[in-house]
Amino acid sequence: MMNLMYRDPFTKSTDPDDQATAFSGKGLPAGSQYYSKSGWTSTTRHDAAYIRLPNGVGYILVVFTVDNSKQTDIIPFVSRLVAEGLSKIPPPADLVLFNGRLWTEVRIQPWAEALASRKGRITAVGSNEEIKKLVGPQTRLIDLQGRLALPGMIDDHTHFMSGGFQLLSVNLRDAQTPNEFARRIKQKAESLGAKRWITGGDWDHELWPRAALPTKELIDLFTPDNPVFVGRLDAHMALANSVVLQMAKITRETKDPPGGTIVRDPETGAPTGLLKDAAMGLVWPLIPPPTEAEKEEAFTAALAEAARVGVTSIQDITPWSDFDLYQRYRNTEKLTVRINARTPMSQWERQADHVKRHGVGDEWLRLGGLKAFMDGSLGSTTALFFEPYNDASQTTGLMADDNIPEGKLKRNIQDADKAGLQCSIHAIGDKANHLLLDYYEEVETENGPRDRRFRIEHAQHLLPSDIPRFARLGVLPSMQPYHAIDDGRWAERRLGRSRLNTSYAFRSLLDAGASLTFGSDWNVAPLSPLQGIFAAVARETLDGKNPHGWIPEERITVPDAVHAYTMAAAFAGFEEREKGSLEPGKLADVVVLSQDIFRINPRDISKTEVRSTIVGGKVVYSK
Repeated sequence: MMNLMYRDPFTKSTDPDDQATAFSGKGLPAGSQYYSKSGWTSTTRHDAAYIRLPNGVGYILVVFTVDNSKQTDIIPFVSRLVAEGLSKIPPPADLVLFNGRLWTEVRIQPWAEALASRKGRITAVGSNEEIKKLVGPQTRLIDLQGRLALPGMIDDHTHFMSGGFQLLSVNLRDAQTPNEFARRIKQKAESLGAKRWITGGDWDHELWPRAALPTKELIDLFTPDNPVFVGRLDAHMALANSVVLQMAKITRETKDPPGGTIVRDPETGAPTGLLKDAAMGLVWPLIPPPTEAEKEEAFTAALAEAARVGVTSIQDITPWSDFDLYQRYRNTEKLTVRINARTPMSQWERQADHVKRHGVGDEWLRLGGLKAFMDGSLGSTTALFFEPYNDASQTTGLMADDNIPEGKLKRNIQDADKAGLQCSIHAIGDKANHLLLDYYEEVETENGPRDRRFRIEHAQHLLPSDIPRFARLGVLPSMQPYHAIDDGRWAERRLGRSRLNTSYAFRSLLDAGASLTFGSDWNVAPLSPLQGIFAAVARETLDGKNPHGWIPEERITVPDAVHAYTMAAAFAGFEEREKGSLEPGKLADVVVLSQDIFRINPRDISKTEVRSTIVGGKVVYSK
C-alpha cells in the first residue's frame, strides 16, 4: 500500500473507501504525496493516511473514532499537526563527506569537517557530529581520512575541444630537440598512413638548443604523402609542410594577410612553412572537419581529463559547432563538467538571438558571453607592444584581425554590450592591454552603468599605470599562471628585464583591488589547477633556474590562488550564487586532494594529486 503514495494524488480511485479526493492533502506542505483509506468495525471508524513529505520523511497515520459518520475531518486536522513537526526534520543526504579538512571559501566559517549534499546541492556544512545526523540508509559515506577538500575548481579559460583532440593527436609539447620533433611526426605519419592530415602538436621551440624555429625541411622528408599543420603551444603560430603550402597555394609571391605573417627565408624569400596568427587562416579551411564520432571521442577524452585534475567547471572558448555538441551531451545528461561557453564576438548577434529565444541555459551548460582578440602571443612575437621586441627589433607585434581596421573591435564591444552580453578579449602585450582598457572605459561611458564585468583574457604584460585601472573600471584580469613559469624561461630575451617588472602581475593586481581570476588556457598549458596554483605561489620556472621565484614580488598566497580558481572565477562567470564555495544551497562540486596545500612547502604543490572529483554530488573521478 505504501507504493500508492507515489501515484498522482489527483487521480481518482475506483475504491469507494479511497478518501484521497476528500482528504486532498489538507494541511500538508506543497509537494507532499499521500493515499488515504477508511474502514469500519461494528463500533468504530478508522481513517488511515499514508503520507510522504517533500523532505523525504514518510509516515502512516491511523485515527480511530467512535462515531463513524461525523468525523471525516479528523485526518486532515491530525495530519497537519504531525506534518508540522516532521517537516522540520532535514531529509537524509545522498552523499556525506566526513572526517576531513574542508576549505569552504566562506569567511565566517572558512573550515569545516564534513559536508552533506542531496539532489546535487549542498545541504549542510559543519562538524562530523552535526553532519552525521543527516545520514540515512541510502546515504553514500566518504571518509576523507583527514584530507583537504576544496570547492570544485573553475577554469576560467579553456579551449576544451582542442584539448580533447590534442589528447588524441601527435604530442610535440615536450619534444626537447628538432630531431625529436621530426621523429614524432614521422611516427605519426607511419601510423596514420598516406593522405591523412597530421595536426595538433603544441610544440615549443624555446625548449630547443638556440631556440631555432622549425621549418618545413625538418619534416618534408618524412611526410611526402601527408599534409602536416602542427601548432605552437600558444596557438599563434603553426608549421606547414610543403604538401600543405602547395595545397594552400602559398608561395614567395603570396602577400601577408592583415593581422598575420608568412615567415620567409631571409635570403630567398620563400616561405619556411611557419604561419603566424591570421596567416594560419590560409590553411584552416583546407583541413577536413572532424566527423561527429571523432568529436565525441575528443570530448569524452577532455571530460575524463577534467575529472582527473579536479576541474568541475570551465569557461570555454566555444565555436558554435562545439556548442551544439555540448547541448547534445547536456540533453542526454552525459556532462561531467559544467560549461560556461563564450562564442566568437564576430557573431554576437547569434548569441543575442539564442539567449532571447532560449535563455542563457542552466547550471550544466550556459552561454556566458563573447570572445575576441586584440593581439597575438609573446612566444610568436605577435603580442602587441609599444616598443619593439629585443630579439626581433623589426616588429612590435601584430594587431589581431578582430580589430582591423583599428576601432572595429570597439564597435563590436559596444553593440554586444548594449545587447547585455559579457565581453572578454584576449590581450597580451602592453599596448594591446592599454588600448583595450581605453575601449572598455569608453563603452561604459557611452552605454551607461550596469553590471557588465568586462574581462581581459591573459592581461600578461601591463604598463604600471594600467594596473590600478582594472579595479577602477571593474575590469576582470582573467589570467593563466602556468604561462608565467613557462614564459619565464625566455621572456627576458624577448623584452629585457625592466619591461618584465609588471608581467604576470598577480600580486600588484590584487593589491590594487582587482578581482583576479585564474585558468589554464588548455590546451596551450596543462589543465591542472594544482599546477596553476603552484605557478602563482612559487613562480618557479620550468627550467628550475628561478628557485625563489621569477619576479618573486608578484607571488601570491595559497588562499589567494585558491580563491582565484573558485569564488573569483565564479564571479567572473556571473555564477557566484551557484558555485565557488562550500555552503548550503550551492552546487555540490568538491575536489579532494592528496596533500594539504595550505600546510606543505609551496614547491610541493605541483606534486599534489587529486584523489576525488565530485560534480553535483556524484563522484566522477576517484583514485
